[in-house]
Amino acid sequence: MARLIGSVCRLCRREGTKLYLKGDRCYTDKCAIEKRAYPPGQHGSSFRQKLSEYGAQLREKQKVKRIYGVLEKQFRRFFGDAVRSKGMTGENLLKLLERRLDNVVYRMGFASSRNEARQIVGHGHILINGKRADIPSMLVKINDVVSVKEKSRKNVHILSALEASRRKGTFSWVEVDPNTFSGKVVADPKREELTLPIQEQMIVELYSR
Repeated sequence: MARLIGSVCRLCRREGTKLYLKGDRCYTDKCAIEKRAYPPGQHGSSFRQKLSEYGAQLREKQKVKRIYGVLEKQFRRFFGDAVRSKGMTGENLLKLLERRLDNVVYRMGFASSRNEARQIVGHGHILINGKRADIPSMLVKINDVVSVKEKSRKNVHILSALEASRRKGTFSWVEVDPNTFSGKVVADPKREELTLPIQEQMIVELYSR
């Protein structure tokens, strides 16, 4: 399965909730789901579906995959790692997804969306502990320092994202210094800070079938 290259707003409409895939636009009345809160397609406005238990679990998995931009094979690998870790599998899964480099770049405010963060990482603009890191899926460890390469600090997208993050604030598990274009992971991600409507236990139940 390839990544979607069309309108990501269709994904939010399919899931019936905001997934915040387009950065600041999702916080305005221009958001597609504010105008058309029904599935895309010819019959979307009249579409009514009563989901089975399996169907609801599957939709929850699809929603989380779309939020973090992860493909099925990657998602299964993360789930396997979550099962083998101590603690609750569902929370472990979300914590692993939060520690992906593209998500950390997004959380630190160097990108306005996870999709933009993936591009920034893939284009070589990001360093981890002073070394180039261009794999969006790599996991960032506690005490790792994530920074923007010096030559990339005039990038208009990064500057715009940092300005927006000053207004919105950052998460407690990361420390960010906008003046040096760097940040540090100081703790594991906290489940209570993830305000998106995710029911991770449904994903655990799906994979336990």
